Amino acid sequence: MWIKSKRFWTTVVVCALVAWTGFLLAVNRAMHKTPEEFGNFMKKVPMPAYFVIPFETMWSRARAGNINVGEQAPDFSLELHDKSGRVQLSSFRGKPVVLVFGSYT
Repeated sequence: MWIKSKRFWTTVVVCALVAWTGFLLAVNRAMHKTPEEFGNFMKKVPMPAYFVIPFETMWSRARAGNINVGEQAPDFSLELHDKSGRVQLSSFRGKPVVLVFGSYT
């Protein structure tokens, strides 16, 4: 009786690990897509999953760039806060620029 019980629990644990690994691979793949696509993916993730996903480590690796200190940043443009136009990073070449991502309020 104990042997069957041990085999059952071993199977349950192995299946759970395989499912968790597959889920982590899906999250990792989504992290390498655009922020909008990643957001759409994360909207479908159940809340308890947030407690078992190593988000910080995965996000740091997925979004790690290859720019070294002293290199020129790649050019990009962003919409202005009031949506009246766009601003391009290259228009500030030669001037100090501070980029703030996230909430600063």
